[in-house]
Amino acid sequence: MSKSCIRVFADVEQIQQCKEEINKVAPSITTVAKALSLSGNEVRLKILYLLSKETKLCPCDLSDILEMTVPAISQHLKKLREGGLVTSEKVGQTVFYSLVEDNIQVIKRVLKSLFDNNKKEPVS
Repeated sequence: MSKSCIRVFADVEQIQQCKEEINKVAPSITTVAKALSLSGNEVRLKILYLLSKETKLCPCDLSDILEMTVPAISQHLKKLREGGLVTSEKVGQTVFYSLVEDNIQVIKRVLKSLFDNNKKEPVS
């Protein structure tokens, strides 16, 4: 079986328009792909969920909530910060993390669906 294309006619104008369109949205696609990649990890999605509910938390809070070590939480926070999804603010000796609202829009619906599912009463 041949793996080559069997089309009879190539719509050159359509192909060119699609190339131009994909080039226009390429930076946005990169941003969305990065956000989805980072939030695709279960622990990082839990962190994003908690930060969206609580506004800001420190690594120790997240460590207690998720029952993980502070170094493990810190590694996830570092990736989220480097990816532009969270920001940090030092208050005295404590570092608090919060969401970067502009960069998290792509996963807001996912977080909202988690909120909504959490509010539903169990079916008896």
